[in-house]
Amino acid sequence: MNRSCGESFVIPRIFFLKAKPGARPAMIHARTLKALEFPKIANLLAAFCHSQEGQARAKQTAPMATVEQAEEALAIFSDAQVWFNDSEAAKLFSATGFADISPMLRALGSSQFIADTDAFWALRSVLNQAKQAMQALSLPKGAEAWPRLLARFQSDLLPRQLLLALNRCISDDALLKDESSPELFRLRQDIRSLHQNCLRKVHDFAEHYNILPYLQDEFMTIAQDRYVLPLKATYKGRLQGILHDWSQTGETCYFEPMFLVELNNRLQQLRREEREEEMQVLGYLTGLLRAERQGVEEALELLTELDLLQAKMQLALALDGHCVHFTEQSEGLELLSARHPLLALQAREAKAQKKLESEPVRPLDILLRPQDRCLLISGSNAAGKTVCLKTLGLITAMAASGLPVPAAQGSHLFWPTRLDAFIGDEQAIEDHVSTFTAQITHLSKAWKYLGQGSLVLLDEFGAGTDPSQGAALAQAVLDALLQRGACVLSATHFPSLKIWALSTEKVRAASMLFDPKNLRPLYQLAYDQVGQSQTLTVARDHGLAPEILERAQALLLLGQSDSTEQIDRLNRLAVEREAELARLKSLQRKTQDEARHLKERLQKERERLQSEISDQIHSLMQAVRDEKIKAKEALNRLKDLRKDLACSHEKPEASQEESTISLSQGMRVRHLGLGKIGLVTDCDLRRKRVRVDLGGISIWAKSCELAPLADARANNQITPKASLANDTGFAMQVDVRGMTADEARSAVQRFLDNNLVSGLSCVEIVHGRGTGVLRRELHSYLANYPGIDHFELAPEDQGGAGKTLVYFR
Repeated sequence: MNRSCGESFVIPRIFFLKAKPGARPAMIHARTLKALEFPKIANLLAAFCHSQEGQARAKQTAPMATVEQAEEALAIFSDAQVWFNDSEAAKLFSATGFADISPMLRALGSSQFIADTDAFWALRSVLNQAKQAMQALSLPKGAEAWPRLLARFQSDLLPRQLLLALNRCISDDALLKDESSPELFRLRQDIRSLHQNCLRKVHDFAEHYNILPYLQDEFMTIAQDRYVLPLKATYKGRLQGILHDWSQTGETCYFEPMFLVELNNRLQQLRREEREEEMQVLGYLTGLLRAERQGVEEALELLTELDLLQAKMQLALALDGHCVHFTEQSEGLELLSARHPLLALQAREAKAQKKLESEPVRPLDILLRPQDRCLLISGSNAAGKTVCLKTLGLITAMAASGLPVPAAQGSHLFWPTRLDAFIGDEQAIEDHVSTFTAQITHLSKAWKYLGQGSLVLLDEFGAGTDPSQGAALAQAVLDALLQRGACVLSATHFPSLKIWALSTEKVRAASMLFDPKNLRPLYQLAYDQVGQSQTLTVARDHGLAPEILERAQALLLLGQSDSTEQIDRLNRLAVEREAELARLKSLQRKTQDEARHLKERLQKERERLQSEISDQIHSLMQAVRDEKIKAKEALNRLKDLRKDLACSHEKPEASQEESTISLSQGMRVRHLGLGKIGLVTDCDLRRKRVRVDLGGISIWAKSCELAPLADARANNQITPKASLANDTGFAMQVDVRGMTADEARSAVQRFLDNNLVSGLSCVEIVHGRGTGVLRRELHSYLANYPGIDHFELAPEDQGGAGKTLVYFR
């Protein structure tokens, strides 16, 4: 059915979500989608699908009706990325192709329809895949990791009874199992018994009458669904029976001896009863299918959408794309490093085929500030103005369809209530329509729909007629669109429009840069300036005769003043500015990378040092236990190790002195390493340290390790109460409640070994009160542990008999 050019419609959606009341729908005319080449994106998406259902759904991809639906689709896609990349979910489900069961579902409309075993085998495969998908979606982590994807599907709608019946009745080779029904089981048992009886009779008959020389083969075979003997043609008159058929060579005849006739008749009766029972089973399964059709359709919908989501992921990988979200029109739009999707895919394909002549796609930053409503782009022919318009239009349509787009993270668009693109030569000779009249016709038909929130793309509107009149008409259209509250991106060559862009409120000028030295377009968009069309230069590059170009240049100089020199100067400055901005961005990225690498290297070095110290402590303590060294010698080595560790964390002496002066007795401070608040009880200026009471535990600490409580930096470094580990990996407390005595001793041993060089004077062991057995076992162990000065139960307000305080020497 043909539609008039002015008629607009809401295109079918991928995700069938209800529009919220009061939501304004996005209207995109089919002509606009065609001009933006959106159907090519839908076909590319379909090529990434594994199933016919997925391909059909992908080809119907189109912008959503409301921004809520688009955002929901993008959110589901983001969850799907997490889900498909989750290793645990991947073990349960893999997105592959699935059988097309839609013809069987359509055939259910006939009351006489009974599906065959092949159809039920395909249905069983689909339902089992859907079950695996729901199991992967319903993992415990799913509620947090992919909540919107999980909420999209309901596991209770899957046809459980039908799936159980199919798994019981249909075999892997698409046949009915014997267990499908008791009667079918009995009939097949009888058939197998009859077969064995036939074999035994044939064997006995052959031995008794010595007919093996008459046979082409020692085994009985089947002809016309009856057991027969393969008899040599020369002996066909030697035995009594029925001749059923001949081989193609004529050397073998298939002969039914008289003693097999009665058995074969019984076999025919059993076969008939078997077929009738099989039809009963298939009819029962078809009835279950009709009863649970909704669940089957839900399973098919689940697999189709998952196939479509994985196709979106493949498209995102091909485009290096991300999800771009929508904001209000008042926030403008910002597409960072945007590339035309079709050009990006073409460049990727060329790179894969190692085509040396292909050039990479130049990314564009397309910006419309909140205070702007129009972006007017000028510049050389073939410099990328139309590509810029198409890039914005196609990316907007893709994002509204819930698809990833080739733009950097941090980009955003506003939701257009209508998107119209007037791009390309739309003349039609058979309809007596020229380029100019085609533009006017389409604009006039769409005019009543354009208003607040619309996004309009105009490519050289007003061309194809008198330049002065065309420019005036184009300016009038732009003024009217701005008055209506629409947002416009327009490409032009008209000088009067360039001046209008530089002098009109809410309008911003931009230019596609041109290198005056190399006389080549740079495919870069520079803002707040206008560009020259470079008509003669482009004509020269495309092979126009030199004498024509010289004549044109002379006429240009005679006819009017030429502003080429001024515009060239502006272009040179713009090129230099863009180069400097690119250099600064590159420097910024380099600095960020270096900082990240340095942080990673420091973290690795820190982990290595901690592991090395831990190994030394364990080795030293094991030597004491094995009585290889004395406890006193071990303590001396631990002191040396502690000094080495402290030296590696010392700050410059000047800063330490400043910190010492800033601390005084009675001051509340925070220990930066332990993250605990304490009170300064004593100061040792000579050694540049203070004693701090941390909730009943006193330790000596250097001034650089502390911060006054009023220090905002310290206040922000609050450590949760449940976490008693400092940033060096040493912990002040170990909790062994619920452990056996052996497990508790092992945990306490590791805990004490690690803290011997921590600098802490006291640590805590939480063992609980209970019957006291665990406490006595640990105290017995602590009494023989080297490096401990003494230990005691904590005060009652700090845990009492449920906690032991251990003091190091």
